[in-house]
Amino acid sequence: MVGARDASELREILQRMDGRGYKAYREIEGVWAMDGFVLRIDHAQGDPFADPSRVTALVTAEAAALPEGAVRSAARALGTASLLARTFSDVARSTSQQRGTGKSGRIRMEHPGQIVVPQTALLLSPRGDVEARFAVGLPAKGRRIAGAEAAETLLGDVPSIVARTLMADAYDEGVIELHASANEDAEALRRMVQERALIGFVADGALLPRRSGVDDRPMDADDAVPFVSPESLRVDVDLPNAGRVSGMGLPVGVTLIVGGGFHGKSTLLRALQDGVFNHRPGDGRELVVSRTDAVKVRAEDGRSVAGVDISPFIDGLPLGKVTRTFTTPNASGSTSQAAAIVEAIEAGAGVLLVDEDTSATNFMIRDRRMQALVPKPSEPITPFVDRVRTLYERHGVSTVLVLGGSGDYLDVADRVVRMTEYRPEEVSGEAQSIAASLPTGRAAEVSGPLEAPRARAVDRTSVDPSRGRRPTSVRVPDDRTLLFGAETVDLTGIEQLTGRAQTRAVGMAMAWAVRALPPDVTRLVDILDGVEAVALDQGLDAFTDWPVGDLALFRRFELAAVLNRLRRLRVD
Repeated sequence: MVGARDASELREILQRMDGRGYKAYREIEGVWAMDGFVLRIDHAQGDPFADPSRVTALVTAEAAALPEGAVRSAARALGTASLLARTFSDVARSTSQQRGTGKSGRIRMEHPGQIVVPQTALLLSPRGDVEARFAVGLPAKGRRIAGAEAAETLLGDVPSIVARTLMADAYDEGVIELHASANEDAEALRRMVQERALIGFVADGALLPRRSGVDDRPMDADDAVPFVSPESLRVDVDLPNAGRVSGMGLPVGVTLIVGGGFHGKSTLLRALQDGVFNHRPGDGRELVVSRTDAVKVRAEDGRSVAGVDISPFIDGLPLGKVTRTFTTPNASGSTSQAAAIVEAIEAGAGVLLVDEDTSATNFMIRDRRMQALVPKPSEPITPFVDRVRTLYERHGVSTVLVLGGSGDYLDVADRVVRMTEYRPEEVSGEAQSIAASLPTGRAAEVSGPLEAPRARAVDRTSVDPSRGRRPTSVRVPDDRTLLFGAETVDLTGIEQLTGRAQTRAVGMAMAWAVRALPPDVTRLVDILDGVEAVALDQGLDAFTDWPVGDLALFRRFELAAVLNRLRRLRVD
């Protein structure tokens, strides 16, 4: 690279600055020519306990020598990039050493986890150039520079990691092709789902169970039951690399997943909700895909709601509380679930994913006995069971529900899938016979038409990313919390946010939107459109003042969900 200084000069500078104050590290910012790649030190941290220094490794296509198939299409390049990032992160974590105070000597790249989405940690150009962004803790003794240790880190550890992770010859034959082709197949499969009017597809042989609720890696194959599609729902599809693949295709409409406890109902739903993103080879869900507009909704006691029209589900509250522009800092289970459904549809959701276990019981159903005890004039809730068909027939919004205790939904379902020991069976005919022979006797409680949600306008001054003297403060202390300006946003109810990188990107996108979108863009749906267009056309770097390596692409639905949970949010 033109203007790059030689690595030998970097070594001399580090030796010379040994023992100086830590801020002297700023002298090494710039571009350095290493053996086989270019090292760019974008920002040297000012303190050994501060955020680590931002560093980039640039490898030309000729040096990386990736096979042509690795970058032949955007989908294949994304699969390859995810492999390189995952490998770099793993190798850096296992080989970099603590060399002094604070974060000294530690090398870290954002790990992509099990999903495959565009990220800023590792970028591949169409010709195969590699740009790897990572963090390095520049070594210190106290608050003094440890020059020798810094040379070992920057001139020893970093080149070793680059050689072991960013060059084609570091991988066994076929590994890169496996990751590239798997992602290409997943994209082709998702197109098929859309073309065939399906909600999602689960391939035969897929391993759906995870190791635990906090570990998204697959359960050991010896303990997991491979998925086998019911014959009545079996779909065959030809994929570019895997060839003919068979599995369960769920049609649009209203689908129930039923069965006894611990038989795999929620596991199947979770696979569908995670299927909006592609997965790495070996995950078990590589060929489990859902429409990208599928949104998981749930009850969420205590969340804030801003100006949402929940009247199709809840109306006539005591003391005349308005539900056409429902606002509260402390929603109940039923009002929060009603708001989540309306918000998802406002954002463009075409599929709702609902689990009885995370729903408000009184929102889902009122049986005959309760209708007799509490007459409708005293009950403001229109149960979801009385709206779910209209959502599909009038608005084209399909629903997949996991149920274990409410047979009333048999009357409104298009199909029923029963899970028994983790194996699915379509029992729609049996369910219809049971519904006919054992009528519930309940009366539908629809109180008015189900109109499309109104388009709310956001008061953009209420979306404030500033904190103190900082115009933009976005931090993600853990997987379920976003610190946005002065607000702490609880993300527990947004189950399809996959991790910190996506959460951080959502926060930066919100900050960018209030700063950069034209002033007349105030409708929430237009804000979502604007952010989505920039993210897809320009990449996530558009949302930051300088290149960073810790962002991952999100959907408009996660952005909308976070916006809707801002406690200071005001809408018209």
